[in-house]
Amino acid sequence: MISQFYILSSRGDVIIRKDYLGDVPRTSSETFFRNAKFWKEGDGEAPPVFNVDGVTYLHIKEGGVQLVATTRTNLSPSFVLEFLRRICTIVKDYCGFLSEDAIRKNVVLIYELLDEVVDYGFPQSTATEALKQFVVNEPIVVPPAFYQAKPLFSLSKGPTGVFKSVLETSRTDGKRRDEIFVDVVERITCTFNASGFIASAQVDGAVQIKSYLAGNPPIKIKLNDDLLIGKRDTPYGLDRAAERGHMVVLDDCNFHEVANLENFDVDRTISLVPPDGEFALMNYRTTHGFKPPFRLHATVDADPNSEYKALLTLRLWCEIPAEKASSGLEVEVPTPRWVQRVHCDLDGAGGGAAQNWDFNEKTHLLRWRFKRCPGGSEFTLRARLTLEKPYVPSLRSEVGPVNLRFTIPMYSASRIMLKYLQILKKADKNYNPYRWVRYVTASNSYTFRT
Repeated sequence: MISQFYILSSRGDVIIRKDYLGDVPRTSSETFFRNAKFWKEGDGEAPPVFNVDGVTYLHIKEGGVQLVATTRTNLSPSFVLEFLRRICTIVKDYCGFLSEDAIRKNVVLIYELLDEVVDYGFPQSTATEALKQFVVNEPIVVPPAFYQAKPLFSLSKGPTGVFKSVLETSRTDGKRRDEIFVDVVERITCTFNASGFIASAQVDGAVQIKSYLAGNPPIKIKLNDDLLIGKRDTPYGLDRAAERGHMVVLDDCNFHEVANLENFDVDRTISLVPPDGEFALMNYRTTHGFKPPFRLHATVDADPNSEYKALLTLRLWCEIPAEKASSGLEVEVPTPRWVQRVHCDLDGAGGGAAQNWDFNEKTHLLRWRFKRCPGGSEFTLRARLTLEKPYVPSLRSEVGPVNLRFTIPMYSASRIMLKYLQILKKADKNYNPYRWVRYVTASNSYTFRT
């Protein structure tokens, strides 16, 4: 059972608090924030689950706030963390966006939702559609500050979904706008060995939908004709075809309960009546035909001019199509503690204006950042390391592993595509709502061993 639930601001202020059982002190929020902010083990961030004085704290961070659940019982951590994720989705569905400002302006509504979602510490239904009939308060929709002067929805920027409440779908004053949003979101997990070859690679994806269609008409979505699922359905020899990019092969997938798969095996179409709120129509995983979007080669050599210096060279290749570009690329290079200072020179397309670097002398972490990294480009970082002791060959094994973080808009690593999105509303032939389809590929864990 969950003892307490609260939402904290980035400063540690309690915005929302619900105490269900009364067996955890009210000061637990201060205990959590102090331990999470000044976590000592490994000088890293606090893990999503930790225990202090017999109280287990489970937390996630999203939209600049932290959602925390506490308990004294033996609960499944994955269950509670997924429950916190569901609360994030509910807040976004009803308030339009998850942020400190949105929560503060919708405190009464969020308390009303929490009363329905949790009963005496036991999580109940978290379905947006089921909660809608119990909600009385009207939301105050607060779009994020960076988005207020921009269009309602961008194909290349912003988080999944759209910044308005699901309660707006019931408006009949003529001001509402019929539209549906479909996001194909993929996360890459990839590890390269010291020679630059792929040791393991996996793409985890989801087709997420958020509908604002009047009357909830049925829709039909078509995926790739060359899509194959599972090895049992993959004929002999098609594994090689997948590796060459001729087929799209998924290891496994699952569908939301609203999906009608009657014709899926015939023509790869999915029929459904989309429920209120954001939901994942399809989750999938693949290890076939994966082409990594980035390659990197790292070398560490002695400096011929000084035994107390070393030369680190990083060469980065962006291998996505030339018309695509990665945004917010960050390359992290851990260095040994006996590296005192670092100075870098940058080369490559875009010049120094599009990329920069910094070195944290406390954590000994070198970061190489790109504002925008276009496809088909090559970049080089040359770092001069100042050492506390003379250079030894073992320094090469102490640098790294190198980690990449990135987001690539309008790019699908698995090559899964939506061929069409059809809205089946026969009563009005002129009915033509807005359809928005977006592809986003991001890193989950992208590591180069050195």
